[in-house]
Amino acid sequence: MTSSALVKDYMTKEVITVTPNTPNEEVIKLMKATGHDGFPVKTDGKVIGMVTAFDLLLKEWVPHVEGIMSRDVVVSDQEMSINDAARVMFRMGISRLPVVDKEENLVGILTNTDIVRSHIERSTPMKVNYFKKTLEQLYNIKTKIVRMKVPIEKLRPTQDKIYADELQGRTYELKRGLAEPTIVVKVGNRFVLVDGHHRTVAARKLGYKEIDSYVIRIDEDMKLGLEKTADKNGIFSFNDIEIIDDAQHPLIAITGPLREIKK
Repeated sequence: MTSSALVKDYMTKEVITVTPNTPNEEVIKLMKATGHDGFPVKTDGKVIGMVTAFDLLLKEWVPHVEGIMSRDVVVSDQEMSINDAARVMFRMGISRLPVVDKEENLVGILTNTDIVRSHIERSTPMKVNYFKKTLEQLYNIKTKIVRMKVPIEKLRPTQDKIYADELQGRTYELKRGLAEPTIVVKVGNRFVLVDGHHRTVAARKLGYKEIDSYVIRIDEDMKLGLEKTADKNGIFSFNDIEIIDDAQHPLIAITGPLREIKK
């Protein structure tokens, strides 16, 4: 996994802010409308505090933000590595990090969700490279990797079943921009889906037309073993995939009992 990713690569640039004079009632309405549980407090482009749901719940009620906001705010430089930012957030026990430029103007915000997304996106290339090498060794060929949006209806699935609980999890991730890219092989004029069946089915159900993918390109037209197995199992479209709802995904089945033990 690469460690060169920077805060500016993953931060949210459109930041919702409030001012010291914003009524706290308005902050509550803003939280309900956006789903965010905290906002930077800004004056003249500078961050001067943070107001969170904890401030509203635990501090004595006052009418305006300036009476409850936290003024001891930790900020990040946008050139900071994402790993260092994650360490700061973990050690400080904070879930969001305002990002400032050299003039200390607010330019973004980094949240726990952004950290998780960065981890997911950076771990995928390892799987892609592994599969690329496997293909090259298996078929004695050279391949190229590109990252692109692939039309979902052009994808050829190769998996005959998926799990309903995992599908629900992938839907949750997609709605929050957390889903990792799928892995696809482009051979001839075909896009063969290798990894990401739950994600793709979830994306179809959400009405997405394209899905972010790592595409391994093979110049020579050949029939892959994956395709032959899919042919044999009668998997030609996403309508041929069975969604299993009476059994748990193996990963969920493993983690479930561990959760019960902790109780």
